[in-house]
Amino acid sequence: MQPPLSSGSKIPVVNNFMDPEQRLYFADGKRKVDYVLVYHCHRRPSARDSPDQHRLSVISNGSFPLRAAQKGPEEGKAERGEVSVDLGPADPAEGEKRMIREEFEANLKEAGLEMEHGSEHKAHGHTFVRIHAPWQVLSREAEFLKIKVATKKSYELKGEKGFAGTMNLVWQKLNQPFQPNVPQTQDQGRTKFLSHCFSRDKMHLYNIKSKDTFFDNTTRSRIVYEILRRTACTRTCQTMGITTLIAKGVYESAFPLHDGDFKGAESAEERNDRQILHDEWARYGVFYKYQPVDLIRKYFGEKIGLYFAWLGVYTQLLIPASLVGIIVFLYGCATLDTNVPSLEMCDTMQNFTMCPLCDGACDYWELSTACSTARASHLFDNPATVFFAIFMSLWAAMFLEHWKRRQISLNHSWDLTGMEEEEEHPRPKYETILLQKRQRKMRNQKKSKNEHGKSAVESGESRKDKWRQRLLSAMTTGIPPGQEKLTWRDRIPGYFISISSILLMFGVTFSAVFSVIIYRITVSALMAMSTDGATKANIRVTVTATAVIINLVVILILDEIYGTVAVWLTELEIPKTETNFEERLILKAFLLKFMNAYAPIFYVAFFKGRFAGRPGGYVYVFNDYRMEECAPGGCLIELCIQLSIIMLGKQLIQNNIFEIGIPKLKKLYRTLKDKEQAPSESEEQQGRVRPQWVLDYGLEPFNGLTPEYMEMIIQFGFVSLFVASFPLAPLFALLNNVIEIRLDAKKFVTELRRPDAIRAKDIGIWYNILSGMGKFSVIINAFVISFTSDFIPRLMYQYMYSDTGTMYGFIDHTLSYFNVSNLKPGTAPVVSNYPKEVTFCRYKDYREPPWSPDAYQFSKHYWAILAARLGFVILFQNLVMFMSVLVDWVIPDVPKNISEQQKKEKAMLVDVFLREEKEKLQLIQSLFSKDVSQASSFPSNKRSLQQPPLGHGDHCFPRPRGRAASFSQFSRQESVSPWHETTRHTAV
Repeated sequence: MQPPLSSGSKIPVVNNFMDPEQRLYFADGKRKVDYVLVYHCHRRPSARDSPDQHRLSVISNGSFPLRAAQKGPEEGKAERGEVSVDLGPADPAEGEKRMIREEFEANLKEAGLEMEHGSEHKAHGHTFVRIHAPWQVLSREAEFLKIKVATKKSYELKGEKGFAGTMNLVWQKLNQPFQPNVPQTQDQGRTKFLSHCFSRDKMHLYNIKSKDTFFDNTTRSRIVYEILRRTACTRTCQTMGITTLIAKGVYESAFPLHDGDFKGAESAEERNDRQILHDEWARYGVFYKYQPVDLIRKYFGEKIGLYFAWLGVYTQLLIPASLVGIIVFLYGCATLDTNVPSLEMCDTMQNFTMCPLCDGACDYWELSTACSTARASHLFDNPATVFFAIFMSLWAAMFLEHWKRRQISLNHSWDLTGMEEEEEHPRPKYETILLQKRQRKMRNQKKSKNEHGKSAVESGESRKDKWRQRLLSAMTTGIPPGQEKLTWRDRIPGYFISISSILLMFGVTFSAVFSVIIYRITVSALMAMSTDGATKANIRVTVTATAVIINLVVILILDEIYGTVAVWLTELEIPKTETNFEERLILKAFLLKFMNAYAPIFYVAFFKGRFAGRPGGYVYVFNDYRMEECAPGGCLIELCIQLSIIMLGKQLIQNNIFEIGIPKLKKLYRTLKDKEQAPSESEEQQGRVRPQWVLDYGLEPFNGLTPEYMEMIIQFGFVSLFVASFPLAPLFALLNNVIEIRLDAKKFVTELRRPDAIRAKDIGIWYNILSGMGKFSVIINAFVISFTSDFIPRLMYQYMYSDTGTMYGFIDHTLSYFNVSNLKPGTAPVVSNYPKEVTFCRYKDYREPPWSPDAYQFSKHYWAILAARLGFVILFQNLVMFMSVLVDWVIPDVPKNISEQQKKEKAMLVDVFLREEKEKLQLIQSLFSKDVSQASSFPSNKRSLQQPPLGHGDHCFPRPRGRAASFSQFSRQESVSPWHETTRHTAV
């Protein structure tokens, strides 16, 4: 079926291909396509016949008469030859969907929108409904939505003078090569135009050069989306908005159009916004340039613009963090040959005989064989690491403060200050469940009424009719009647399942970590039984590397599963609005993915080797496998390996496979499928340009910013939480983000449909998550330095236990003695190849020697070091928290220049409106006095006192005044608009 055209256009769509200049417009080449609806219609053999047969077929299915029947005979005659008639759907569900579409599109027309239908994919049955918003609708909705637009009033921004101004000019010249070549930012200069909420009563204040271009494409599509979102279908399905209809399958998709191809402009001056974004933002060759954030916001809306602005600020601030991390790493390299503990471990003359690493199969071994591990550990476990941990904690606070200032600056430049929260309509799932609840209640009321007498039944019928009227009225406006809403009792099952499932997912994560632990223990024991000397020498490296790779694979798999589970659980809770749904989804996904990504790292940092026991008293798993211990150089080097492999592997695999490979495979699959199903096109058709709505339909739909934010938040955790163990984490994060920005830009510009422009003042709940992770990182880094590294034991030894005040003798101080005769039966080496007889072996711990009365008990040194570690945690946490609060207090949230501009603009706007009102009053007084004088001179002409000279109402101004005259023209144009008839059908 090809529905009839709108009343404003009688030109049928007969060609599916058009010139590139016309593919963004209706068939008349004048009206711009602001939005597109797509639905799939199962077609049957069609016949060319009169629309009357089609109309009768639909009426027989129970629908109201089509709009085509209401047209004149001439219009029906013009369309009769171009409409491909479908003799009715075979499936009753398709007929119901068709009736819903008919009512929905009729309501859209009554709201003032103009529509055009066309079927470009005839074999597939895809029908494209193009929507255009005329000026009357745009101006009306812009006033209701309080969209701010630029006025004619402007002022020059004050430039800095003196030394500060000179330095600013120098910085601008040095920074010029890094600025994108975007015409919009160059034309603005130092001139700032005042902005004010659009009002049809004050159109003379705005610089309206052309009604077609006054509102940009993003604003036009947002206005149309608002109308689509609140338009109801009450006669067919009692639903509200396009999102509900898409969920019900009435429409397949709905999206605004891109501004054309992303490449193909012959010159830089002819580029559209999409081409500019592609050339100056979405290419890897411009990785060194700043992002054109203002153009991103103009093209994609404020919400996406804020994401890329936040990502840019985060990436920029990673530069100083990376530099400091490199310095810390170079300090470790420079002091490697002078580090006394590692030199003592590598000294073969020390002759430290260590206890076996496993029972039975493992032999005694020399500490000097772990020389390479000790030297590598010093690269990340040195005094500079403490400074870096403090620096990164302050860096996190600085990042949040800098982003707040940047966000306020963007709010000012994007006219978001004073933006009110828009009313949100319920989600389709919420409406469906609410309707089911009402239907159950109505059925229960009907059953109870049948149990009463005849009089009770009659009174009940009247109440039921009243209830139906209230239900119909409520579904029209989207507001539940009376007290009908979903209560906590309706949500209890969802909450119970959600909490239980989250706990279950936590258990799955812990089980995965525990399984990898068992793998490490088992493989270590099996490799220790090998007779190959090379295999025994590389036990720790092999086991650690393979275990981390297994952890990485498990993390990537569980990440995808947890993302799907989080969506399912959030649906069970039945959130009312999209904002509530998004916030709950983010919290669940963050908790699950945070635990999944960091659980293996937490184990290595705080649990590995802590509960292994001692020789003669080891802790066993399943009574067979001994708990693993840290390497002789400590667990910090293992934590570094774990963190680096998971961080780098997660970023590389997710970026290259999930974000690049999978979308390309989907696109290839869609292309191949379309080629198989689509009929072969003629050479003439293949050479023509396809409409933009067909090209955009072939792109991937936009699924929100949650995955993009989540990826960066997890990376922020790697950078801030365990940075004391891996100072190079900011550097790898910086390199990843430089690629990530261009990768996301290319995806948004070339591979995704244009998303709906959503206004937002901030990044929402993500800021709270970042703030919480910044505070949590202080505690984590304090414990990593205190308990995972050897910083506190080295400090205690040098200043309390060393006889010379140096680090000489530190390794001997950290190793305890064990009498090998005290080994339990079956735990001693079965075959010992050690070159000499062993009486005492050493192990890393602070315990009393076997000749002490309290043999193998914790020594006084252990408790002293434990107290020092806890004291350092408290001192580190309070010091960093105090410095963070100090940074927050010193740096104001609102930049000084922005605060001054806001005050100045507010005063100028007040002055403009006061002057306008004063001029109005003077004009009215002069006109009144002039009419009175004319009436006194010509008393017979009384009718002139009763007639307004030029306009009507409050808009009666003399024609020589340009502003008043133009306003009266606009008011007269709008007086004939269909708005007065459509307010009844569109909920505002």
